[in-house]
Amino acid sequence: MSSDRGFVTSAKRIVVKIGSSSITSAQGGLNVAAVQDLVQALVSVRQSGTEVVLVSSGAIAAGLAPLGLSERPKDLATQQAAASVGQGLLVHRYTDAFAEAGFTVGQVLLTVDDVGRRAHYKNAQRTLNRLLEVGAIPVVNENDTVATDEIRFGDNDRLAALVAHLVQADALILLSDVDGLYDADPSTPGAQLISDVVDAAALDSVELGGVGSRGVGSGGMVTKVEAARLATSAGIPVVLASAVKVKEVLAGSTDGTYFHASGQRRATRLLWLAHATDARGQLILDAGAVNAIVNSGSSLLPAGVTGVVGEFEAGDPVELVTANGEVIARGLVAYDAHEIPALLGRSIAEIATELGEGYGRELVHRDDLVLLSD
Repeated sequence: MSSDRGFVTSAKRIVVKIGSSSITSAQGGLNVAAVQDLVQALVSVRQSGTEVVLVSSGAIAAGLAPLGLSERPKDLATQQAAASVGQGLLVHRYTDAFAEAGFTVGQVLLTVDDVGRRAHYKNAQRTLNRLLEVGAIPVVNENDTVATDEIRFGDNDRLAALVAHLVQADALILLSDVDGLYDADPSTPGAQLISDVVDAAALDSVELGGVGSRGVGSGGMVTKVEAARLATSAGIPVVLASAVKVKEVLAGSTDGTYFHASGQRRATRLLWLAHATDARGQLILDAGAVNAIVNSGSSLLPAGVTGVVGEFEAGDPVELVTANGEVIARGLVAYDAHEIPALLGRSIAEIATELGEGYGRELVHRDDLVLLSD
């Protein structure tokens, strides 16, 4: 398969993600020169007619020095405080840098809870698309000031992959402090850069490292590869490269690692449901329901459910699991958890007759359901 990077230069819309370590100093403040280099590269692409969405980490790292902190805090409250200080500094720097070239920045802060529900993800999509329509450059980050451990994307690599699909980008560029993906720890003698990843099988023998040596970010090579898998499985090619090579990468160079698109684009909301939401509970299915969901693309009916786990409300994401505990799908449930036990094993017609037409509906409609094996 060709390693040609022409898809980058021909893209009509790209998402670029920059890691914390690439735009902050060793002391924890913003690296003004690095931010300026990044912005200049993005401005050049934007002036050529390509729409750009920037997913930028760095809020917490940027807030360390102003708060007198020497390293990324471990506790959530201090992380949120640092993010509160750093996010303002970060977006101010981007606003000024892009303004010098005549471009307006629009800040978009997201949490998992913002995009896990149908109405909320549509709001995010509408905002991003409208910013692009009016010529602004969206700068996206996780809303670290309010996010909790229970409602986090976990890293901006995954967020970038989801945003790339949300805005129907033609390419995703992941910029970091590493040159690309290596077949072993880059510090290991003889480790080789992998220039092309054709499919997931090509990664089976690759040793993935952890967080970078500076320790100011939350991700690592594992999260970058997972993000690349997410994007490529949805039909979006990915380049992972060093931030210092941003100009070359955006010009179509062969720097870094090229993850080839391996799947087809799918409904945006289903990708968010599969990857951006945390299940609030589980519905346990009998064998017939499992077969109907997996092989027939059916909705989940009360008759095929044998048990309920967790506390959730109508509209929440839940996992659909087999009797053995294997998670086969995720979907948006149509009932509150406490309503479901009375419906189990019964037909919709029977339920509607006894409880009223308002109860004569699927537990999870097929339009609100995604197989996790896809």
